[in-house]
Amino acid sequence: MKYKRILLKLSGEALMGDQQYGIDPTRLEQYANEIKKVVDKGLEVAIVIGGGNIFRGMQADRIGIDRVQGDHMGMLATCINGMALQSSLEQQGVYTRLMSGIQMDKVCEPFIRRRAVRHLEKGRVVIFSAGTGSPFFTTDSAASLRAIEIEADVVLKGTRVDGIYTADPEKDPKAVKLEELSFEEVLRKDLKVMDMTAFTLCRENKLPIVVFDMNKPDNLIRLVEGANIGTTVS
Repeated sequence: MKYKRILLKLSGEALMGDQQYGIDPTRLEQYANEIKKVVDKGLEVAIVIGGGNIFRGMQADRIGIDRVQGDHMGMLATCINGMALQSSLEQQGVYTRLMSGIQMDKVCEPFIRRRAVRHLEKGRVVIFSAGTGSPFFTTDSAASLRAIEIEADVVLKGTRVDGIYTADPEKDPKAVKLEELSFEEVLRKDLKVMDMTAFTLCRENKLPIVVFDMNKPDNLIRLVEGANIGTTVS
């Protein structure tokens, strides 16, 4: 296997499937299937999932809600998605632990680094919810931070496109896929890989990022086995 311990970043929007909002049970089951294949190979898997299918903190201003309050609402949305993914994984026989950046002891454990690492060492999938626990930070930033804390080998950012392009491939038919990039090239070309805080954390800690299409069956397992999938930033 190419990696021993990975952090998988999933967007909340990806859970919508073809719906306008909420959680698509078919997409949820698909993701749980893909994650199980990797766990069965002996990999240690941590996951950070967004909450955009339910609420995004940045939407708060538009409906007259204070940004800090909005970000906390977004954190709760990631907990809902985390609980859904945990349930789906456990239905398939995968042991999981849901950890939160904010106190919520009735539904999940508080994030404690050493405890999270121990869960991973025991073969449990650890889902990190509630972002960093602080407003003004995205789940991309949470993914980078948690990956560094648990000493993951890589951040795998599962999206609906198969890598990083010179432009948005859904809008520009002339967009060209880039196979491999350095952190400096991403900055120079102003490519949108992650938000700047998340990207800087990875760059300073020499943590590679792989952007790939999570919706294509077997992409995740092939990627961790060493196949040339998506775009690698290192």
